[in-house]
Amino acid sequence: MRPTPGRGTGPRPSAPTAAGRGARADAADLDVVRPGAGRAGNADRTTSDRDARDGAGPGARPGPSAPAAARPAAGAGARRHPSHPGAARAAAVRPGEPHPPAARSDTGGTPAPLTADRDGRSGWRLTGDKCWISNAPEADFYTVFARTTPGAGARGVTAFLVPADRPGLSGAPLDMLSPHPIGTLAFDAVPVTADDVLGEPDRGFRVAMGTLNLFRPSVGAFAVGMAQAALDATLAHTTTRDAFGGKLRDLQAVSHQVAEMALRTEAARLMVYAAATAYDDNAPDVPQRAAMAKLLATETAQYVVDKAVQLHGARALRRGHLLEHLYREVRAPRIYEGASEVQRGIIAKELYRTQDATEGAGA
Repeated sequence: MRPTPGRGTGPRPSAPTAAGRGARADAADLDVVRPGAGRAGNADRTTSDRDARDGAGPGARPGPSAPAAARPAAGAGARRHPSHPGAARAAAVRPGEPHPPAARSDTGGTPAPLTADRDGRSGWRLTGDKCWISNAPEADFYTVFARTTPGAGARGVTAFLVPADRPGLSGAPLDMLSPHPIGTLAFDAVPVTADDVLGEPDRGFRVAMGTLNLFRPSVGAFAVGMAQAALDATLAHTTTRDAFGGKLRDLQAVSHQVAEMALRTEAARLMVYAAATAYDDNAPDVPQRAAMAKLLATETAQYVVDKAVQLHGARALRRGHLLEHLYREVRAPRIYEGASEVQRGIIAKELYRTQDATEGAGA
């Protein structure tokens, strides 16, 4: 079943297996659930802010309907929380940068400094700090991936749904280059129980990776929207701008740059659609395609927006101009949901995995 916006998609989770009193676990990851309706703190954001963040913006043209994975959808493992009716408003899991400043982008490697202490047979207490969390501290729910079986690597991680009003949980916003809701969270012995488990115990890593496979193409779609908005603005500007006895578009050096911008934008769009279709079809190469789509689209958006600024000249750097806004917005997508370097590593890993499997089958 494909995810439906605003609706939980996973079955009611099973209770975790008791690991014994006193067992200690280190959290491996932390993401957030984006509420379907924003809180009052976001009410003052301008329309242009929202448009550019969604990849729209003035001058952007609507494209054909994207496959389901490229549209907002409920995150993998999302469900309606029995004690919080507001969970129905959680439209999507929006993974942010899940690690504190000193941690690595290795999801199955060094754990982040957030601990889970056993609290009875079916409960835990989360303690520690997290940074660079999308929608913190404004989200209604947080998805915490904690290690419930020490020494088991990625196989010992359990996903928990933690309501924002849970005792001991607090947070603060961070002032970013572009006005995104990102902040820090502090866990002071925050209680979680079996009812807060998403999916199955010790299977949280699968939930996390499934979520990334879904949202990497969606970040790609967001980036393509920004590239298209910048391209459209450039086409309009170079058509009307007088320069050297004609229009700016008449200069081959300019028209060739615009052609390259369009070429890369369309290639990124097709890559995003291919990754989204692969996700919808549950294809075996989804991780590779999702990484390719995110990498190509975000790098393309950076290139296209930068070229658009260059062709517009100083006017594009004036506060309030669409390209000034996009220039600030376009940088972050190359980092979150896994930086470009991480995506290249995933692509190479999947390529060599396929190569090894082919050679093994022929041996």
